Amino acid sequence: MQTIGYAAQDTSGHLAPFHFDRRELRPNDVAIEILYCGVCHSDLHTARNDWGWTTYPTVVGHEIVGRVTEVAGDVTKHKVGDIVAIGCMVDSCQHCDQCLKGEEQLCREGNTGTYGGTDRVTGEPTKGGYSKHIVARQEFVLTMPEGLDVAKAAPLLCAGITTYSPLKTWGIREGSRVGVTGLGGLGHMAVKLAAAMGAHVTVMSRTADKQADALALGAHAFLVSEDADAMAAAASGFDLIIDTVPVKHDLDPYLPLLDVDGTLVLVGQIGPMNEMNTVPLLLGRRRVAGSPIGGIAETQEMLDFCAQKNILPEVEMIAMADINQAYERMERSDVRYRFVIDMASLDLAEVA
Repeated sequence: MQTIGYAAQDTSGHLAPFHFDRRELRPNDVAIEILYCGVCHSDLHTARNDWGWTTYPTVVGHEIVGRVTEVAGDVTKHKVGDIVAIGCMVDSCQHCDQCLKGEEQLCREGNTGTYGGTDRVTGEPTKGGYSKHIVARQEFVLTMPEGLDVAKAAPLLCAGITTYSPLKTWGIREGSRVGVTGLGGLGHMAVKLAAAMGAHVTVMSRTADKQADALALGAHAFLVSEDADAMAAAASGFDLIIDTVPVKHDLDPYLPLLDVDGTLVLVGQIGPMNEMNTVPLLLGRRRVAGSPIGGIAETQEMLDFCAQKNILPEVEMIAMADINQAYERMERSDVRYRFVIDMASLDLAEVA
């Protein structure tokens, strides 16, 4: 299948039109016309090889909503015309203990990323959602529930599940006390989801600038981390803190805020962190943990939960041709809170 996307060719991260072929369908594959694709900070990091594992050319994008255009003979979950979704992975070994219990993101052999991964059959690099079409095995194609606005839902496939999964893993429920650091693409979803689960949600930030936004998104309180008196008063006040800050930073101010057996979960920064003082951990039996995305079943559960609770990301729609400007704005935190690309703006007629 000949298609077109936008690709980065080098570490400049600049994206430009790129013609390529999607594979022929295997017996359990689904072909999808992409309608919308969210823009994730991971896309920018990958395009610029910030993590050191990018191979070029790279077509990024792993928050995908589209329409099924073709199904292979063994497909039973989807049919032509269905509105479906693909998140951060498109394959896994399917036989290890983690895959068998629905934790494909933790596959012992490594899951296959929607972009930047290696196809388990051909060995070719996978290419993501900044494109007109995609092909994936049916097990990794999710059903979009009725009631979700497909034009806004794409960021749920990464930002949504990345914050939903730790909320579920650490048992957040009615009355739980949840803190959220960082009010960006991930943070604003953490606020919405935790509040919908019945938790008392506090957003933490260095200044009060985002207080009005936090409360409008569903937070119940706002804590200025540079206010020493306010931080001291909040000590031992949280069961879970979700840290969505995507850069190297200091955890020490937040650890005393955890109650006994409380957990601070890192979901934003991938890489080095500042040196940490372990005294609050040892004396308070507190924990620091990490969490990736969820498995396929949990991702479907998250989509269904969002449809039931009418939870959607706050998005700004852009054309594919505006992606480089969107990256510049994203670096300046000049988006409230997630860009979504309207793939109707990517004209297939450009394909030679």
